[in-house]
Amino acid sequence: MKMRTKSLLLAACLSLSPAPAAPAQSFTGSGVAPATAANSAERAIGFAASAPAGSALVIVMTDATLPPLDGVTLNNAERQAVSAAIAAASFDGKAGSTLSLRGIGAHPRILLVGTGTTPSSLALAEAGGKAAQELKSEAHAVTVAGAYGDASAADVAYGFALGQYRFDRYKTVDSKAPATGAVTLVGANPAAAEAAFNNRWKPLAEGVRLSRDLANEPANVIYPESFVARVRDALAGAPGVSIEVLDEAAMRKLGMGTLVGVGQGSPRGSRLMLVRYRGAGAPDAPIAFVGKGITFDSGGLSLKPGAGMGNMKGDMSGAASVMGAVVSLAKSRAPVHVVGVAALAENMPDGNAQRPGDVTRTMSGKTIEMVNSDAEGRLVLADANEYVAKAYKPRAIVNIATLTGAVVGALDDSYAGLFARDEALSARLLAAGAVSGEELWRLPLHKAYAERMKSDIADIRNSATGQGPGASLGAHFIGFFVDENTPWAHLDIAGVNRSEKASPLVPKGMTGFGVRLLDQLARSGD
Repeated sequence: MKMRTKSLLLAACLSLSPAPAAPAQSFTGSGVAPATAANSAERAIGFAASAPAGSALVIVMTDATLPPLDGVTLNNAERQAVSAAIAAASFDGKAGSTLSLRGIGAHPRILLVGTGTTPSSLALAEAGGKAAQELKSEAHAVTVAGAYGDASAADVAYGFALGQYRFDRYKTVDSKAPATGAVTLVGANPAAAEAAFNNRWKPLAEGVRLSRDLANEPANVIYPESFVARVRDALAGAPGVSIEVLDEAAMRKLGMGTLVGVGQGSPRGSRLMLVRYRGAGAPDAPIAFVGKGITFDSGGLSLKPGAGMGNMKGDMSGAASVMGAVVSLAKSRAPVHVVGVAALAENMPDGNAQRPGDVTRTMSGKTIEMVNSDAEGRLVLADANEYVAKAYKPRAIVNIATLTGAVVGALDDSYAGLFARDEALSARLLAAGAVSGEELWRLPLHKAYAERMKSDIADIRNSATGQGPGASLGAHFIGFFVDENTPWAHLDIAGVNRSEKASPLVPKGMTGFGVRLLDQLARSGD
């Protein structure tokens, strides 16, 4: 059901919650493949002591010297041919370097991938992802060997899993069939490598895949209700997990006028989804990850330009990555306690949509002058933050959202913007970004921003007039609804949630940014 926002002028005691309208319709993505359709088969990833016959060969290199290749058959003449090619091409094994060779021995292709001389876990993963990208049109099975031990083989496999991602479930005609030959990582102790992969990296790759899938799906397939269903399916059978979902009736009863208000122009009902995961030995108080989940953002009555509006199906990337992180932590049985929150709504213009100038109230009773309906993500986060703080009493709150275009102008696609009131939490986030490869750059929260967001008729306005530090102003607004005694940070991922070109761990399209970062943050302790 939908509700219409009332004016403050009508009565002094109004709740400022939307009023009922017609019941929401149920949408199932008519005219497209069903939401349960699968992407093209990715390569199965396995571990063995010897290479399967007839496979393409990936050699992980730390320098220009060809390493011993346990389990791989290369005779002396073939090794000499590879070494001669290395010298001729001046291949040095630096991180990101590759050299492709054909016509040597029984392998249809030999691909050398560099990691640099003392590679980190991330560098090894990037080598695996680079190999996956280079071999995406190779039909043969793949063997990976080289300068790594058991744990490092798991890192390489993890990178391959991330790098081979594709979203093509709605293609019916494709002249390039996807590669389906398995990839096998060869080493002296395949059982140990497989255990390391399954216990840590495979669940993380699954969480990233979930986030990318949710964000890549069209908005007629993923909307608040179907988002909830997809996450429930992903978490089915995961230990230590409990799920709470508030529909519009429950949110109205709690006075959550901002979250319900954003979605009142759409026939698809808004939802607030909370997934708690508590591992063995975890602290009593959880850390809360709260994500913006606008499943499509037209801008509402403050309508966006048509160009590029189709990408707004990904305006729920923050919520998608929150849930991906919870999937990773739960399925790997991490000893952590987290609550993942998805604030889900569809922002559409119709006769029931909230208007610029309307005033809404959060569940705590704070009032907001809604001067721009396209500044909607901060509105759904206001109610979500207040609810999780009251119901779950977290020891810290981290918001993640595709919030502003301003952060793109400041940081482009190199970093997500970090805003924090707590120095310890900020330091932990920056460290987690460096380890995971999802890097952050801290931007300011200045007391002067409060003046820019003051309203003449309410406690705060959702957008400032004129030019200004838009990303910081948006962060200030969100922080207004978090108690100052609670450690809080906000991540603006508007510049990094989508990539126009592939990198080793991130194929073109929706990136799943934040899953790896939040997973690492949760594991890093207080």
